[in-house]
Amino acid sequence: MRKLTISLLFILSLTSVWAQPDLSYYLPEKTTYNPAIPTPKSVIGHEVGEWHVTHDRLIKYMEALDAASDRISMEITGYTHEARPLVLLTITSPKNHQNLESIRTQHLQLVDPTKSGSLDVKNMPIVFYQGYSIHGNEASGVNASLVMAYHYAAAQGPEIEKYLDNTIVLFDPSYNPDGMQRFSSWVNSRKSKVTSTDPNDTEHNEAWPGGRFNHYWFDLNRDWLVAQHPESQARVRSFHKW
Repeated sequence: MRKLTISLLFILSLTSVWAQPDLSYYLPEKTTYNPAIPTPKSVIGHEVGEWHVTHDRLIKYMEALDAASDRISMEITGYTHEARPLVLLTITSPKNHQNLESIRTQHLQLVDPTKSGSLDVKNMPIVFYQGYSIHGNEASGVNASLVMAYHYAAAQGPEIEKYLDNTIVLFDPSYNPDGMQRFSSWVNSRKSKVTSTDPNDTEHNEAWPGGRFNHYWFDLNRDWLVAQHPESQARVRSFHKW
């Protein structure tokens, strides 16, 4: 009986390890992808969701997409209190990238009553801001940003091409780099290859202050208006720029 129990535990542990889905699990069906665009695993060294991505690896992947895709340009908009870069990806079609400054200028004119009436809004791309995980320990967002950025960069076909022709995405993969790094360090240093669903496991119980807050233990979701922290200030500058 003891041997049987040990054998079953061994088989279950292997199942837990092998069950980690690959990238295709997260992507839409019947979509082809440009093989010249690096996948997250090829840069960060593990499947999305296998480990919590660290901020340095997140930035490394965004830099790789910037280098590989003519749909993406990346800029550093500021630095956190712990000197981590705050990055913003501008994602759109190559054609729009060539006219980006003109599009930005026209978009700003929408709030100018002396100019907005003469704009051809039907043919203007929409602009929206897409950001992830303002609370660093709500980590599904920042890990999902890897998949979303890959899809924007690598998806092929008329649907994605039409979407990018008509859209400019201001893509912020991590609202709160210091908090997400604190959280990913905690979880990754306490998890094992065998997934634990026990809520009492130390993996799921961060020590104070946890990853929710930034370096100064401030909830950045309360800083949108007063903008006292560099993470918020960088976002506000990006909003005003557009």
